[in-house]
Amino acid sequence: MIKVGINGYGTIGRRVAQAVRLQKDMIVTGIVKTRPDYVAESAMHDFRIFAADAKSLESFNNSSLKASGTLEDLISDSDIIVDATPEGMGRKNIETYRKNGLKAIFQGGEDHEIAQASFNAYSNFMDSWGKDYVRVVSCNTTALARTVTSVRKSFGVKHVSATLIRRATDPNDSSKGPINALEPSLKFPSHHAPDLQTVIGNVDVDTVAIKAPTTLMHVHVVSIDLEKQADQKQVMAEMGRYRRIMLVSGKSGLTSTAQIMDMAREMGRSRSDLYEIAVWKESVNLKGTKLNYIQAVHQESDVVPENVDAIRAMFQLMDDEKSISETDKTLNIGKRV
Repeated sequence: MIKVGINGYGTIGRRVAQAVRLQKDMIVTGIVKTRPDYVAESAMHDFRIFAADAKSLESFNNSSLKASGTLEDLISDSDIIVDATPEGMGRKNIETYRKNGLKAIFQGGEDHEIAQASFNAYSNFMDSWGKDYVRVVSCNTTALARTVTSVRKSFGVKHVSATLIRRATDPNDSSKGPINALEPSLKFPSHHAPDLQTVIGNVDVDTVAIKAPTTLMHVHVVSIDLEKQADQKQVMAEMGRYRRIMLVSGKSGLTSTAQIMDMAREMGRSRSDLYEIAVWKESVNLKGTKLNYIQAVHQESDVVPENVDAIRAMFQLMDDEKSISETDKTLNIGKRV
């Protein structure tokens, strides 16, 4: 039984904590919060709460919510920490983990260099086998890695080009909006291209990102130069083999991210999460070896199963197929609740 501590209980941390809680081979030893807010109050029903530091602990002690100690106390009771702290904090926290001889997983907001490997379950599971420090790539990179890998194994991939229409912020974050504008990334390619290469290897990638005033999902317009010819049915058949890819159709009313998120609510998922990457069937198009498709990405949840699989890889518990299958089963990935 792997003892997992969660440092940071925001958008990703709270979801990873609940996902780990469902696994038979893991247990959540506690979660770290910086202040005694409504999120901490809800977390107390399921987890022990630890304060980030002594100052934070004082805030808890002066409130009705009592913490079980600080991050240092959680570390002493854990085999691994999933670091879901704000972007950039991982670089500071890793020194604490190293000092205590503790394994750690970081999120996509950190640089690739922070860890011994970047991780995607479909693309490079074994690269993290037995590693001490692993980084799960971002929500956008996770989505691209899944669908690119699904066609790469059968048809080969020479070049990937993707335009990312990004949500401005997460639904619970009011500090960044509303913004009545579209904001393109002025760096070409955007940071997503080199990030994708950390998990799919030496494939030529170009990406550009455009921030949009929405909180629902990201949308990717993807174009891939295949090494072998294929047709629409063959590509959809390959994508359909992967539970973490969901083929959807505008003919059934799923014409925007609004309907896709409504579908997730109707599926009965916890927090309405859609772990799968939704690919519109009608968008899958081939001209010779040029493949085009459009996908929607639920930025709050698609990296959650990757964190669970990364833990198993780091502790060498089971291979990629077994781990992915176990994670998917516990999170109801690929089926309705």
